[in-house]
Amino acid sequence: MADNVLKSQLKGHLGNLTTEQEQALVVFKENLTKAGLYTAADNDENKVASHDDPTLIRFLRARNFNPAAAQKQFADAENWRKKHNVPKLFSEINAEDLEHSRKFYPRWTGRRDKLGLPLYVYRLASLEPVQQELDAIPPDTRYHRIIVLYEFMTRFTFPLCSHLPHSTSPIPISSTTTIIDLDSVSFGSMWKLRHHLQEASRLSTANYPETLHHIAIINSPSFFPTIWNWVKGWFDEGTRQKIHVLGRDPGTALCELIDVKDLPSVYGGQLPWKYEDEPLLDEDTKLAVTEFPKGAAVFIDGKVIAPPPL
Repeated sequence: MADNVLKSQLKGHLGNLTTEQEQALVVFKENLTKAGLYTAADNDENKVASHDDPTLIRFLRARNFNPAAAQKQFADAENWRKKHNVPKLFSEINAEDLEHSRKFYPRWTGRRDKLGLPLYVYRLASLEPVQQELDAIPPDTRYHRIIVLYEFMTRFTFPLCSHLPHSTSPIPISSTTTIIDLDSVSFGSMWKLRHHLQEASRLSTANYPETLHHIAIINSPSFFPTIWNWVKGWFDEGTRQKIHVLGRDPGTALCELIDVKDLPSVYGGQLPWKYEDEPLLDEDTKLAVTEFPKGAAVFIDGKVIAPPPL
């Protein structure tokens, strides 16, 4: 697929904005600055901006590039970050707790799709054997660990994937492609997990908007319509439009999104990776990071920084 065709799939991303969208970004920054929510970069004092442009544009995309509506969501998210002291949560989590948390949420395969977006997988049946472990985590602790995983994605995985060679360069990476695998999941298990899944979905939609680009639901059971009636209310309309139900033979459709070498073999590709595995990094990624960090880390200017600064 030609690079210009691929780039057309990332409309509304930095480096691929219309004139009107670029102007909306200018107005958004001005309004945030006046409200004390954003500080621009200062080359004379060697200061970086308080928030990078891909993050700001995610909030604009979530509100159809309406600066006023985006500012309301951005302000709410900033208040939420202060309430939970998100930088401290992320900086201070230990590697063991972070690794334990990854058992219950979408996992990065270590590979990327044809756009350069990180490919995540969420296999719900894999949560059944660890359901008691999940239930044993106090609600506040569980919520904080979800936050840390989103911070890791936005502060490590996205900048890393932006740094790596990708077909849509120089557009930075700010969203994911996620396979949700419902193979062998029981109705009872889904019912038990519903609050857990709702908690993560609502947190993402409100505070990490537009981090999902494609969501492919595969191996859906006969009772999936009932599940969908629960789930669809957790997402805004924009996110719902990104969800594609591919049924029980998804290989052809997935190979349109993901090169066969980067698609797990269980889904029709060639990658020897399963949900419980660590990320299986490709050669370009290994050159950039050597190995996947066990604890919290950020990726800045081509370097892994761990622990992340407050």
